[in-house]
Amino acid sequence: MKPGGPWPGVIETYREFLPVTDETPVITLREGNTPLLPAPAVQERIGLPIPLYLKYEGANPTGSFKDRGMTMAVSKALEEGQRAVMCASTGNTAASAAAYAARAGIESIVVLPVRYIAMGKLAQSVMHGARVVAIEGNFDDALRIVLAITSNYPVQLVNSLNPYRIEGQKSGAFEICDALGDAPAYQAMPVGNAGNITAYWKGYQEYYAAGVSRRRPKMLGFQAEGAAPIVRGHPIADPQTIATAIKIGNPASWKSAEAARDESGGLIETVTDDEILEAYRLLSSTEGVFVEPASAASIAGLAKLVREGYFQREMEAGLPEDACAVAILTGHGLKDPDRAIASAAEPIEAEAEADKVAEILGLRRPALV
Repeated sequence: MKPGGPWPGVIETYREFLPVTDETPVITLREGNTPLLPAPAVQERIGLPIPLYLKYEGANPTGSFKDRGMTMAVSKALEEGQRAVMCASTGNTAASAAAYAARAGIESIVVLPVRYIAMGKLAQSVMHGARVVAIEGNFDDALRIVLAITSNYPVQLVNSLNPYRIEGQKSGAFEICDALGDAPAYQAMPVGNAGNITAYWKGYQEYYAAGVSRRRPKMLGFQAEGAAPIVRGHPIADPQTIATAIKIGNPASWKSAEAARDESGGLIETVTDDEILEAYRLLSSTEGVFVEPASAASIAGLAKLVREGYFQREMEAGLPEDACAVAILTGHGLKDPDRAIASAAEPIEAEAEADKVAEILGLRRPALV
């Protein structure tokens, strides 16, 4: 991080590691610099034997990790003379693309599956002025359409197939190393279209090669059980999960995600929707961190690995003295308010009287001395 002054965004902070020049018009909303929070309560509840940190990407300007990649993708699109960007999305990419395009003064076009997008994300895209096309089908159908259009018309693709997206997103790994003084021993994260696990691994490799960090983490990726093409070894025609951000049946960055897993000595496994929702509630109720359901897949995955004895075996094999795990929380809970409301208890109804409210809550006045 550069000393002095306000945080300038990921491009200026990590310019030496990014494919930009003095000619690149930097389009930024001061993304990045998101909190790395110790999570002792969750660590204890799931039985993790090493310290746990949460990288809370919901603190980015549009509420998700996508902003890291979008600052790069839109900046380079503008540098190349593009006047419109386009993406397929289940919501977060759309919100980010629309915001950065608005900042750049260019057009944004979003193609999304009509029945599978959280309203909070759609609201962002609309308010930022995106032209939204809702199709019958899923994310993979939307991406197929976007690839066909951006290949034949003067519109820039800004999905994670755009290499500049990966370049920007790798900055999350830099921030984690900068905060901890080294890479963690383990990094856990949701896996949907698989660009993020690809990007973080790239970032860790680059910091290691530059001598900034002394090690690289094992990458632990988690897909929803009903949307787990990498784990199953084949595309899923009709992916199903409540975690809409990772409801993807044929990830664009499939091969690079497998490379990140294999090169790091990590794994990619599944978690159920019930496990995701349990972790979702746990994060909010014990650490005060509200995330969208897909984000909680990282905690659900760590809990599953603890139950299966993974960390016990790792400890028996020998861990660094300062070993810790970092869970990437990819998006803010307000992205999907309907899910939060559906998961919460109904409000208690009461008359508009203090004594009545106190009685319902079971409060008692202190005894007079």
